[in-house]
Amino acid sequence: MIVTLALVNGFQETVSNKVFSFSGHIRVQYKQALRGPVTEEIPIERDPKAEAAIKDDSRVRNMHPYATRYAMLKGGDAMEGVLLKGLNKEFDIDLLKPFLKEGRWINFRDSSYAREIIVSDYTAKQLQVKVNDSIRIYFIRPNRSLRGEKIKVVGIYKTGIDDYDKQISIGDLKLIRRLNDWKENEIGGYEVFLYDFDKMGKTSEDLYALPDFPGTWDTQPIKSIYPNIFDWLNLQNLTRNVLIGFMILVAVINLITCLIILVLERIRMVGILKALGATDWMVQKIFLRHSIIITLIGIFFGAIFGLGLLYFQKATGFVKLKEEAYYMSEAAVKIIWWQVLLVCVLTFLVSLLILMIPTYIVKKVKPVKAIQFR
Repeated sequence: MIVTLALVNGFQETVSNKVFSFSGHIRVQYKQALRGPVTEEIPIERDPKAEAAIKDDSRVRNMHPYATRYAMLKGGDAMEGVLLKGLNKEFDIDLLKPFLKEGRWINFRDSSYAREIIVSDYTAKQLQVKVNDSIRIYFIRPNRSLRGEKIKVVGIYKTGIDDYDKQISIGDLKLIRRLNDWKENEIGGYEVFLYDFDKMGKTSEDLYALPDFPGTWDTQPIKSIYPNIFDWLNLQNLTRNVLIGFMILVAVINLITCLIILVLERIRMVGILKALGATDWMVQKIFLRHSIIITLIGIFFGAIFGLGLLYFQKATGFVKLKEEAYYMSEAAVKIIWWQVLLVCVLTFLVSLLILMIPTYIVKKVKPVKAIQFR
């Protein structure tokens, strides 16, 4: 049970963090119906009052502007279509550092745009490029003309999520602004990060209802943008509960069987104790105490073995997964100590209640027949 909980916790946290790191917990964009999760945005103008109101919310950790633009990357004879995501200095680079396999982050400039790009491992293989290689990036401008720029690959990232790895590259927000002929203060939207992602639904509604929030803007929690991923994650809770349910059932049957054997092996002793004047409850307590000792030893060594196995997985990653299916190459582990304690305490309490059942055999034991029992 400890291993199951830790693996499900680790799996859900790892996949969620990958989605949140690339998309935030809440997106603020121009209000538009039936918008796809990965597509270009209609520009909005930065509003200092709205930004300040959002940042003043105690649930908001930080926020940054961004914009996206479809482009074509060309390396040698190979070409690959991508959605270029533009960021600036306001972005917290620590969010993407865990996914940066090679190279470095973009050096944003104050005056002009940075001629640097970070591509996914998938895109790099398709284009057959490495860090520090130069490629050309092509855009269709608003006037329908084709524009090409020489740009340098400074980093390669990998998340394991196809929606990102096969589509998104990262560049300078100023480059997108220039290519779209946007004004200096125009952006595609904001990505808002919270302290507690479980509150993203309520927070999204509250931010939308702020007095300084522009009427043409909209807020969307990331769960509504990628519902398939989060529905799949929630399904793991059902799988976890079913597994733990079967474990409890097997454990209960084993506990009952174990104590029945203990009682049957000591039938003559029970008969002798009753013949000497021991009450049924007195004899029952003897078996219960012995069973509790066995249970506590089992809980202690079970917890040690389970935690040891989890720490070994964290250190070595010996349990491998198919990244295309699970969004990670090895099983992730997250140990929540109150869950470990709860499993141990509940195991003891359930065991104590279940162990009461076989001891009722003692009440039906007749001293004369029990002493003669072979």
